[in-house]
Amino acid sequence: MRIVAPSVLSADFAILGKEIEMLNSSEAEWIHLDIMDGVFVPNISFGFPVIKSIAKLSKKFLDAHLMIVDPDRYTERFADAGAKCITVHYEACRHLHRSVQNIKNLGIKAGVSVNPHTPVSVLEEIITYTDLILIMSVNPGFGGQAFIETSVSKIEKLRKMADVSNPSLLIQVDGGVTEDNAGILFNAGADILVAGNSVFGSKDPVKAIHNILNSK
Repeated sequence: MRIVAPSVLSADFAILGKEIEMLNSSEAEWIHLDIMDGVFVPNISFGFPVIKSIAKLSKKFLDAHLMIVDPDRYTERFADAGAKCITVHYEACRHLHRSVQNIKNLGIKAGVSVNPHTPVSVLEEIITYTDLILIMSVNPGFGGQAFIETSVSKIEKLRKMADVSNPSLLIQVDGGVTEDNAGILFNAGADILVAGNSVFGSKDPVKAIHNILNSK
């Protein structure tokens, strides 16, 4: 599977409606929503009103990545706002299995993310229960960072784990994704690539999405 999920964190919010219309006309199947609280990560992004506005315009699958403390308090509200997949951080959840089950009980996909310093081996007990694992290939909080090269081996290790415990698991990669490394990431075992600056910073975002999707 190959999916490109543009991150609206890199969009021009002055013309957000036009940006969503552009994504609707592109080959991107998902739209990635980076939710930051200024506590778990050193940045603040956007919340429910923006997501609801995006959901009204979007024809794509909305994918919410919660970079926040105590995400269990808000998962139902994110689902109500239009998210079809909610990903929480391994590092932010005290009872991760419960967090995943609470999301799945909402009738949507549940994901778990790990930061660059966290080995994928810690996911051994949760991988069976989740729909998606998100590998952070930069330190979360800001767009435009350089890709951390060791993320490729993490993807490969995770794919081997999934082949044993959960063959249908979706592997998502977020951070520093470009047309130059997309093929490497897909070939390593990734299914979904989150792209921010490489899409919205391009002169032709629709073409950039196409090029990422078709990278070899």
